[in-house]
Amino acid sequence: MPRQSITLTKHNDAWLKNHVEGIQDYSNKSELINDLIRRARRAEAINRKLDLAEKSGFVKQSSTEMLKEFKSELL
Repeated sequence: MPRQSITLTKHNDAWLKNHVEGIQDYSNKSELINDLIRRARRAEAINRKLDLAEKSGFVKQSSTEMLKEFKSELL
């Protein structure tokens, strides 16, 4: 697996440490960062599909309207 070196702000480093050492959601920072990247990639894929659906005429709502509807259903 490729190794990377990244520089974090103090705030972001503290957030990562809290999730690894405090909350213990993850075993280490690498695991957490990989999960964040997977989630971002998934969100991009969903947004691309929504955009294609909107442009195809298959749906009448814009992505903004869909998001507003989804958020209202969560309340």
